[in-house]
Amino acid sequence: MKVGLISDIHGNRVALEAVLEDMPDVDELCCAGDVVGYNPWPADCVDALRERDVPTVMGNHDAAVAAETPFRFNGMAQAGVEHAEIQLSDDQLEWLAELPAERRVCDGRVKLVHGHPDDPDRYTRYTYPREFSPRLLGDEDVLVLGHTHVQGVERFAEGIVVNPGSVGQPRDGDPRAGYAVVDLEALTVDTHRVEYDVEAVQEAVSEAGLPDRIGTRLARGE
Repeated sequence: MKVGLISDIHGNRVALEAVLEDMPDVDELCCAGDVVGYNPWPADCVDALRERDVPTVMGNHDAAVAAETPFRFNGMAQAGVEHAEIQLSDDQLEWLAELPAERRVCDGRVKLVHGHPDDPDRYTRYTYPREFSPRLLGDEDVLVLGHTHVQGVERFAEGIVVNPGSVGQPRDGDPRAGYAVVDLEALTVDTHRVEYDVEAVQEAVSEAGLPDRIGTRLARGE
């Protein structure tokens, strides 16, 4: 069984479409949170996951938009939250609000959280690939994290820890959209990067009245 993993789409429809087109055939597609925020197309990204019935957990930007959870966001992040609050319909907001902080899929073999697994609903702990360790794992075979926008994977005797990277706003120096594919039979993970039309996103950011740096940073993967 193969499972596609995505995270941190952040309203970037162009990047999400590129990832979905590039992804090989999988039996399941899962998302580790932050569907909305920053970029201009939160509604399109929510609909893309809803239409595909993608198991998804709530990220901090999702919580800020749908659950009115206060976070200390910078100006770019706050602008993205306010944009999403305006753009999303009541049904889309309800879908976001009902996302869990943690979920298991594939008969419990894959666990999804957004931040640290011991702190999944407050998003205060960022777990970078250098911090991956078997202590993060419970009885699942694969733990999927998001939040840092940094792609990475480590395999231990106890299981695999993976961050598929950010679809819509990578921060690991590679501007290409990130995703991963897990083979649950072989217990392997392949990470992928795919180019997309960054300039089109930058133009849309400007047209939407969002801070220009949301777009300019995409070209540098920061």
